[in-house]
Amino acid sequence: MAINPVAQYQQVLSMALEDRAAGYQDLVSNSNALLAVLKSKGLFKEYSGPRIRETLQIAKPAGQWYNGYDFLDNSPLELFNDAYWTPKMVAVPITLSYEEILNNEGTNEIMNVMESYIGAAERSMQDTMDIAVQSDGTANNGKQLTGLKTAVPTVVNSGTYGGIDRGTYSIWRTSTFDANSAFSAIGTQVSSTTIRPMLSSIMTQRARGKRAADLLLMSTEHYAAYDAATVSIQRVQDGGSVVGKLGFTSLKYYGAGRTADIVLDGGIGTNMPSNTTYGIETDSLRIRYNPNRNFQKLFEGEGMKPINQDAVVQYIGFMGELTMVNPLFTWKFYDSNPAA
Repeated sequence: MAINPVAQYQQVLSMALEDRAAGYQDLVSNSNALLAVLKSKGLFKEYSGPRIRETLQIAKPAGQWYNGYDFLDNSPLELFNDAYWTPKMVAVPITLSYEEILNNEGTNEIMNVMESYIGAAERSMQDTMDIAVQSDGTANNGKQLTGLKTAVPTVVNSGTYGGIDRGTYSIWRTSTFDANSAFSAIGTQVSSTTIRPMLSSIMTQRARGKRAADLLLMSTEHYAAYDAATVSIQRVQDGGSVVGKLGFTSLKYYGAGRTADIVLDGGIGTNMPSNTTYGIETDSLRIRYNPNRNFQKLFEGEGMKPINQDAVVQYIGFMGELTMVNPLFTWKFYDSNPAA
């Protein structure tokens, strides 16, 4: 028997959530530039099992020049191995007492209170994922999604990521550049004068063939410096890219024979580290998710009803992880001493 016998109030929360559930992945991805690009490229991918695995090419067979009866080398070679991550789980609650529901008379009023609660939960879900993307994954005793602070760290030759020791295996390291020490011929501080040549130096070093960082996530300080480095006739705002179409504040980088979207990832309440730019080769990252926890309701129907309370509780849940398949073209650029 329903805890609330008034028929028109039953399943209201369930129906309101069902109406939105299919769009929750888009809602989350569209609130974060990196997630938006990954989603647009089809890099939100399902997984199954207790661990998320990404297959890595760790070596390549050597080509051999020969003639006549020369012996050809065919020594066994381990070409592939796996990095692995433990999936992380997050849930955002939606809780309503039936007093709150019943005090809002009429269908429209009920949906208004539902809209308010569900809207607040959705904003919390967006904020929670944005914080996680910028995190090191240590919050809640390591239960948080492992974000850019660990995937693209400041110290690249220590720590374990994806089950692989970066101190031992150099092929698993991203790159880091400190403006205070990495560009002696250019300067020691990020400014409107130095930021373009510094970025061009990095892009030249961390590119090969067609591959390089294609998304530059900038803090307020770096974005302001880059914006000031261009005059109106040179400044290129790219409204046709994914990030531009979704309304992110963005510019276009052209230099060192490369192009990349530049996105302001700073602002009010930002989780982006100050004086920092992440250069991301987005094809090397994935959001791997469990198909049964892809920003979906945790409980069937209306939700859970406490045995001793006249209320209903539902959750929007996600289970998965941010993973990497190739660190070679991804880097972090930061200014350790902005006043230098």
